[in-house]
Amino acid sequence: MRYPILAAGLMAVTPAFAEDLPVLTVYTYDSFVADWGPGPAIETAFEATCACDLQFVAAGDGAALLGRVRLEGARSDADVVLGLDTNLIAAAVDTGLFARHGLETPALDMPVDWSNDTFLPYDWGYFAFVHNAGLEDVPTDFKALGDSETSIVIQDPRSSTPGLGLLMWVKAAYGDEASAIWDALADNVVTVTPGWSEAYGLFLEGEADMVLSYTTSPAYHLIAEKDASKKAAVFSEGHYLQVEVAGKLASSDQHDLADAFLGFMLTDGFQAVIPTTNWMYPAVTPTGGLPDGFDTLVLPDRALLLSPQAASEVRDSALDEWLTALSR
Repeated sequence: MRYPILAAGLMAVTPAFAEDLPVLTVYTYDSFVADWGPGPAIETAFEATCACDLQFVAAGDGAALLGRVRLEGARSDADVVLGLDTNLIAAAVDTGLFARHGLETPALDMPVDWSNDTFLPYDWGYFAFVHNAGLEDVPTDFKALGDSETSIVIQDPRSSTPGLGLLMWVKAAYGDEASAIWDALADNVVTVTPGWSEAYGLFLEGEADMVLSYTTSPAYHLIAEKDASKKAAVFSEGHYLQVEVAGKLASSDQHDLADAFLGFMLTDGFQAVIPTTNWMYPAVTPTGGLPDGFDTLVLPDRALLLSPQAASEVRDSALDEWLTALSR
């Protein structure tokens, strides 16, 4: 009669043991933790190496992450924030909430060099307007887009990293002319959504001719749906580069575990998941290379990118230009 009692005791102990595992909390954007996003596979892969409980917390779109962490301050439950980009790095550093990672950055496969002791990149891509293959007279630059009747859906730069990236794209391409570009584009904008998922969904529902997304977005339709009907418009000004990053909070009580996650982030266990779940280019090309279909994507002749400091310096003026144009 002792064995059933012993078995019952073991059953009671197991959940308690699970609760004793250290918890690593990672704030990220909504699409990252979706069932079809990279979160579930990465959680399984990292937990197999860490003897920990990795918990992703969705906190809106990319730019909303920084707002939430700034609001929570040192009381934040987050150990790591994943989903900021180079346009937000300076603002994130200015909060004083992030700690240096102390890790050696491996060789990266990106179009730009990387040197930052607080944030590490995990993927990258080029912003682009995505459209259906049957669209006539596809604009080839922002001026042509503004002069056309092509309808677009974009994201709010106050909550979305693609939305902010669009402001930086126009600013990097046109400088002092950016305000005039936005005045011309205002009539093309059907709606502005809080995040990427909402905007792309509206495009797929036929609510607009084009949507602000990435040159890699057609890969999803091609690989996952066997659908070659989605295209990225190539703009002659060049395309703005987004590098997505992660960093740990100084208030974390799991610094070693946070560093372990950041280190894992640049290994095959994480990087191999990115192309066909986040539909971006991995920061480090995985051992098996990129999936078939990525070789069909357009590659811009010119990459545009403002430094984190330059992006920070022009952000307020670019936002004012955008708000002024769209409020008329």
